[in-house]
Amino acid sequence: MSTSASSTAPSVAPMPSVSPRDLAPGVIGMALVGSSVTVSRSLVGAPLFASQAVRYAAAALILIALARVAGVPLLRPRGREWLWLAGIAGTGLVLFNVAVVRGVAHAEPAVIAVAVASVPILLGLVGPLLEGGRPSRRVLLAAPVVVAGAVLVEGTGRTDAAGVGWAALALACEAGFTLLAVPVLGRHGAWGVSVHAVWLGAMMLAGLAVFTERPVSGTASGPASGPVSGPAAFAAGLGSLTAGQWAAVGYLAVLVTAVAFLLWYRTVAAVGSGRAGLLTGVAPLAAAGAGMLGGGAAPGPAVWLGLAVVIAGLALGLRGGDARA
Repeated sequence: MSTSASSTAPSVAPMPSVSPRDLAPGVIGMALVGSSVTVSRSLVGAPLFASQAVRYAAAALILIALARVAGVPLLRPRGREWLWLAGIAGTGLVLFNVAVVRGVAHAEPAVIAVAVASVPILLGLVGPLLEGGRPSRRVLLAAPVVVAGAVLVEGTGRTDAAGVGWAALALACEAGFTLLAVPVLGRHGAWGVSVHAVWLGAMMLAGLAVFTERPVSGTASGPASGPVSGPAAFAAGLGSLTAGQWAAVGYLAVLVTAVAFLLWYRTVAAVGSGRAGLLTGVAPLAAAGAGMLGGGAAPGPAVWLGLAVVIAGLALGLRGGDARA
């Protein structure tokens, strides 16, 4: 009887170990995303939609050029793929950047970075379901560890009610950036998803800039003329950018968009969204490092403890073995 019972019991396949080669792109991508929180502070006073539209338009051109050089075919989306890709652009690009730029006006970058670092819990739960599997017990156990370490690194930071709201929106959008890509990564790959999401995001942001942003020209004593709208507003907004803000837009376009998107989706396709989600714990570490390079204080004991906790959480969630729930 015991032999018969064991032969009919469902077997649980062990979760394979993850190659460092598959993880490295995601680590680098999340480090770039973390640095963007600090860089985005220089865009607080800039026309948000116009500057971000230029960022993503430039990134789309860069990605298309690189794809041609690399000989990577870019497939035309079809059917429901348009909805998934538009969802990535609308949440992971448009709303996420609105949340970051508006959020750092109400809260320290730490608050926004910690919200992004909480993504592993959402990805660990929802990601495997979208991929046709079940959440990994090991990933679910590791996700809160990574989040706790990220909170130690960045702290809670100073914020107000609006800052908390923007941080929550950033969390939801960062999760959507990965989860909405799962159904289309199989056919389009990292290159296709990145290119289509970026140009769609650029179109959305350009539309918002044309129809919603109303820059006003004039002096501190008062406007010289009434607010302009439409294409004139878009051009006026770009003309108001300072050299430092253009530099921030260039950094975000090349490294945080074109490069980071490719690296991140490559890791998601290789190891799955649940495991890849743990790597978002790298973002607050990078944000802290970028803050120090920008003249911030040296790390204290809590930062080093948080770093150790993040590493422990990553090691727990990324190693192989029987890890199914």
